[in-house]
Amino acid sequence: MDGLTAVLEHRPPGKPVKLTEIRSRMPRHASGFRVAEVLADLDLLEDDSTSSIRSWIDDRTGELPAGFASDVRAWLLVLLDGDRRARPRSRTCLYVYLGCVRPLLENWATTRGHLREITVADVTAALSPLRGWQRRNAIAALRSLFRFAKKRGLIFANPTTRLRAEDIPRSLLPTTDAEVLAVQRIAVTPAQRLIVALAAVHAARATAIRRLTLDDLDLPNRRITIAGHGQRLGELPHQTLLAWLDQRRATWPKTPNRHVLINAKTALGTGPVSPEYLKRHLLHQGVYLERIRGDRVLHEALTAGADPLHLALVFNLSHTTASRYAAIAQNLLDEQIEQTARNE
Repeated sequence: MDGLTAVLEHRPPGKPVKLTEIRSRMPRHASGFRVAEVLADLDLLEDDSTSSIRSWIDDRTGELPAGFASDVRAWLLVLLDGDRRARPRSRTCLYVYLGCVRPLLENWATTRGHLREITVADVTAALSPLRGWQRRNAIAALRSLFRFAKKRGLIFANPTTRLRAEDIPRSLLPTTDAEVLAVQRIAVTPAQRLIVALAAVHAARATAIRRLTLDDLDLPNRRITIAGHGQRLGELPHQTLLAWLDQRRATWPKTPNRHVLINAKTALGTGPVSPEYLKRHLLHQGVYLERIRGDRVLHEALTAGADPLHLALVFNLSHTTASRYAAIAQNLLDEQIEQTARNE
């Protein structure tokens, strides 16, 4: 209400409020996002701002060598908006891609003046020092950039045509006692404990945890539906759910939001918490949900005899993912048998 008062006071009735005006006049304790949302519902909002990601593209490409800047900017805008043959990419994709190609372009600019001058030898030399995911991401970014340039007629030949991103070996071992104790020390609030319990017992992904709603819970019958997959609710998730729901009810008793996890911002609406919510509560403190989730699937694979069909049914995994976990479990079991035989 304070935010609405600040932007609507002394304004003629029915005159729209510009988004830039909201940002400049909003009191420090008020939510500009919430005020803009309310005004939009009333058809009183005029969005006159420039998208932050577009401003970022302009700023970053403006720092590139002159011969490359305009082409890279056009490439990033196509990634952002998509075209007839490609869907729009996420902001994270743009950040990663530009972060990969920017140092390469700056290095090439010392001897080259345009993308059309880059040769296969130049690309090979630039990639040779890179290893692992750094190399894989750089290859993906360069292929995307030069495919765009070729399609738009900016280059004569694509120097990345024969580039292939090799598979990165994935290693997965059971969680150690030290890792378990570290998670226990960090996950102390009801929300943190619930998130960890859902990943550790039901192998729930971060997105599924954020989108979990009260309608997915059947506490009297100890049932839960995660990402459309119904299953029996484990004892640990059941206890952590009860503790979190008590805190949720006491903190936001009148919230219209049906999502299980909410915070001060989402309690005012109906949407899920953002991915940053999970990162702030766990990832930034050293708790990796994918590591916990992977450990749960691997534990099931070790105890169930490395059966991919069983894993696919229990955790709603794809056949490829289930087979990968089963293969890892089988390798660990074989190593254990060999170790026992050598000791005897």
